[in-house]
Amino acid sequence: MAINCAALPDGLIEAELFGHERGAFTGAIGTSKGHIVQANGGTLFLDEIGEMSPHTQVKLLRVLEAREVTPIGATRPLPVDIRVIAATNQPLERLLVKKKFRIDLYYRLNVVRLELPPLKDRKEDIPLLLSQAIKEMNQRDHCSVGAPDNELMECLLAHDWPGNVRELRNLVEAVFIDPPPGRIGLHDLPPVFRELFCSYRTGPNAEMERMLDILKETNWNKAEAAKQLNWSRMTLYRKLAKYQIDRSPTSLPHHR
Repeated sequence: MAINCAALPDGLIEAELFGHERGAFTGAIGTSKGHIVQANGGTLFLDEIGEMSPHTQVKLLRVLEAREVTPIGATRPLPVDIRVIAATNQPLERLLVKKKFRIDLYYRLNVVRLELPPLKDRKEDIPLLLSQAIKEMNQRDHCSVGAPDNELMECLLAHDWPGNVRELRNLVEAVFIDPPPGRIGLHDLPPVFRELFCSYRTGPNAEMERMLDILKETNWNKAEAAKQLNWSRMTLYRKLAKYQIDRSPTSLPHHR
């Protein structure tokens, strides 16, 4: 059983976790076992546990220490035998210093610790994560979108992914708004992603295409374009001459 501690307000997460009796609070029109009882004999996964309120932390600690849970409105506790896995996106040690997380609960949970590095430090996982996300969304939307082409994959591997796996899945979701019939290329990405990943291109025309993109964005303001490219104005003029690009936007070489 899994529950996202950041997705529910304090009162509701208690009802979801510990269960409740009929009439225990306004809106409790029936009895609910709660996730802890439903996970009896198995595993309870608490995602973003750092967002759990101190009040709920106290009740959870009681469950872990006594191996029993008392539903809201009940008079008798119920025995439970569960394994708890907790995940957090923020170091709990910082929350301990700020007194936002109970130290006794921290040591009760911190028995076996697994550190998952950020995506930028495990880029070898990107192809597999992409494949899984595309597979799931193909099934969801009844599509047949293929894997990223080689050029796009190089760009994806060059990106540092500050948003980690959520950012990666967000990119795939964006592609499926208007899904391509085959493999995904740079041209299939929404503009915000296309502009971002174009800067990672390494092909023979990558530099020229990036330069032209920036010039168009700046309405051919060469001073501003050079600034965005981290070039001097003289470097920009040399690149224009190198690729035989006229200094007027009306005369451009054909490029992909």
